[in-house]
Amino acid sequence: MKIERLDTYLQRVGDRPRVLLKITSDTGVTGWAEFYNHGPDLAYPVIIEYLASQITGADPTRVAYINQRLHQSARFPQGALGLAVIAAIDHALWDLSAKAAGVPVYQLLGGRVRDRVRVYTGLYAAPDVVQLRDQTAHLHEETGVDAFKLSPYRRDLHKSRFGLVTEELSHWFGAIRESHPEEWEFAFDAHACLWEPRKAVQMGHALAPYDPLFLEEPIRPEHVPSWGRIRSEMPVPLATGESLYSPHEFRALLDAGGADIIQPDICVVGGLTQMLKIATLAEVHNVPVAPHNPMGPLATAANLHFAAATWNFSILEYKPETTTWCPDPYLPVDGHLQLRPDRPGWGVDIDEDALTQDDWTHWERKVPTTKDGATAWM
Repeated sequence: MKIERLDTYLQRVGDRPRVLLKITSDTGVTGWAEFYNHGPDLAYPVIIEYLASQITGADPTRVAYINQRLHQSARFPQGALGLAVIAAIDHALWDLSAKAAGVPVYQLLGGRVRDRVRVYTGLYAAPDVVQLRDQTAHLHEETGVDAFKLSPYRRDLHKSRFGLVTEELSHWFGAIRESHPEEWEFAFDAHACLWEPRKAVQMGHALAPYDPLFLEEPIRPEHVPSWGRIRSEMPVPLATGESLYSPHEFRALLDAGGADIIQPDICVVGGLTQMLKIATLAEVHNVPVAPHNPMGPLATAANLHFAAATWNFSILEYKPETTTWCPDPYLPVDGHLQLRPDRPGWGVDIDEDALTQDDWTHWERKVPTTKDGATAWM
């Protein structure tokens, strides 16, 4: 069996643009993946066209070989776009290989270590506790999900005294605890907006009385010693990793004692092949993995199979978005995604008729400003 062609499709997931990849073998078996939308998504088809000549004719079941070859095809370390492309190729090859073998992808990884995969849902737009309670109650009734991730910011972070930000957060989280079942979990995503380590610690202390699941990515990832400092002073579980790219970066973070939970993104780090290496590094540091996954049904499927075969997996981010092209996505039942042992590959179908027209939307990240007009992190 050989790789015959690579095709890309411009689509969307919810209100975000998304590029899809299809790899076809000379036997007609196909594999599918979606790209992480770093921003310049229209660059992906061009990069795929460039890389296709390097892997066309290769055995698609040599997934690890092709992943390593693509890493080594660049003179310098791959950046965000390069790794996103490698991840998509990697995922399409895992899907294709498992279909060719007639088994789910997780079976190629040594089999499952769990029967189902727990998920949490992000809710960032709830303005008050009453509305939040309505949203969580509805989601729990529909899906059984009892873990949620919220924004810690109740006011403009960049134009307020920080003590007011944390004081308001503490009162809000206390009210959330009082209005929800005591067993439910709540995490908070600071979105790398704080920059200063002391503010991250201050936010952690504001959350601590009400036992958050974790505080996610309060600062930027670049300065690893800052993460070691924050975790040593942080009274709540510290989570990070969505902005890291390689096993080497995760090893540096883990060696520095910089995280209680790591959150690699399977579509950012170079795919399932690299994700498995990162999980092993975390396991030997006694650190669980809670993958970052603000994505659609193909990325969710890849994460599901990773989680099914990874012992130190903790919980998966799940975004309930709709698509025109995946008629049978994994949906939570009793707060978990159920495995599909009778379906090979990722276990989801792609409606190729829905891909005949580009379903594209423009999206770009907005950069906030401070009181004096300087740019701030978002």
